[in-house]
Amino acid sequence: MDVVSDAISAVRLGHPSSERVRMSGSRCTRLEPFGGAGFHVVLKGGCRLLPDDGAPVSLGVGDAVLLPHGTGHVLTERPQRGETEILCGRYRLDCSRIHPLLAEMPQVVHLPGRVGGHRELRAAIDLLAGELDERLPGSCVALPHLLDLLLVYMIRAWMSEATSGAWPRVLGDPVTAGALRALHSDPAVPWTTERLAAEVNVSRPTLARRFTTLVGRPPMAYLTWWRVILTATLLRETSETLASIAGRVGYGSPYALSHAFQREFGTTPGRYRKAARGASAPPPHAEIGP
Repeated sequence: MDVVSDAISAVRLGHPSSERVRMSGSRCTRLEPFGGAGFHVVLKGGCRLLPDDGAPVSLGVGDAVLLPHGTGHVLTERPQRGETEILCGRYRLDCSRIHPLLAEMPQVVHLPGRVGGHRELRAAIDLLAGELDERLPGSCVALPHLLDLLLVYMIRAWMSEATSGAWPRVLGDPVTAGALRALHSDPAVPWTTERLAAEVNVSRPTLARRFTTLVGRPPMAYLTWWRVILTATLLRETSETLASIAGRVGYGSPYALSHAFQREFGTTPGRYRKAARGASAPPPHAEIGP
């Protein structure tokens, strides 16, 4: 898998959800902070998004907004707009050890609906709105997959337009991006810096310098961290034994993996699995008056 796909898969919990929200007059909708990411797409009319911490954002038809960190906010209709329709959704995430690519995203990512901009994102929005309108056979399968696509396309759009942040630069650098792709494709390989440098056709010092400068940690330190994060995902999503997981992520024994996991998460793999399976759903949104 690639870095963006893995970053999402490593923290995603359960299925995403979505609904259409209609507002008119002085009505507004309050969404409390929650452990995950939220999004809104304006289908009709216009509104303002008022984050708990940050500047208001004006949204028009076709605009999308992603809240990667579950920031609490209020949606309120802009004056003299008539009825406003918004597609609202949520992704439940395990935020305990979020990938740095997602961690560095701003609280609010505004993606204006420019004509011809981000074609994949626009197509996903159109398909999603159609599924919500029609409720066609198979929509229960189609909807969560379309929501997953929407998240990927919103992150891609942010990366293509970002003027700050390390990870757009990381994935734009052929050497570092190639090294990350190799590590994520097969973390169980007995990687060394020398072997990884050969994989991307550069010298060991060149790889170590560029990777550490851009990513913020040396290649093998990143790999150790990623193996433990991947372990957490497998503990949440499968019933595999720790011995089986150790083999999949590149540890020689479950004892070595357990030690590394406890050092990173502050708990044992068994306790983490039990707690993850008992995690509760995020709170619903609530409508408030003027």
